[in-house]
Amino acid sequence: MKLSTSEDIDAPIERVFASVSDFAAFERRLVRRGIDITRDESTPHDQVGAHWHATVLWRGHAYKIDARLVSMNPVEGYLFENSSNGVECLASVDLVALSETRTRLLVSLDLKPATLSARLLLQSLKLAKGNLTRRFEARVHDFAKDLSS
Repeated sequence: MKLSTSEDIDAPIERVFASVSDFAAFERRLVRRGIDITRDESTPHDQVGAHWHATVLWRGHAYKIDARLVSMNPVEGYLFENSSNGVECLASVDLVALSETRTRLLVSLDLKPATLSARLLLQSLKLAKGNLTRRFEARVHDFAKDLSS
């Protein structure tokens, strides 16, 4: 299952990249939402190989998520590999300079099952894909709107 969206932001690409690669700020946002997150301190958080562990409560079930930064191109974006309960996710954030003061932000999540139970979970998520897509797009839109201000 794939979720993707793009937003145009009225800001230079360097400023947008600084915001989307501020992983400490993302950690704080997740903590405010009640997600328990810890970063593996062996690698700096802004370098390839950085690793996070999180626990998310969703519908009464605790999901443990491991996320690892697998590539990072300055100013262009980055790629994360995530795994949780048999679901593998590839998350990418790409930036494209439209002009000196305008940037396109492209965010995508590609979810793939690794187990039978994960396949069943993704099938149930596909039934709600319209709602998930709207919520995903709204979150990216709100983030982009904050950057444009």
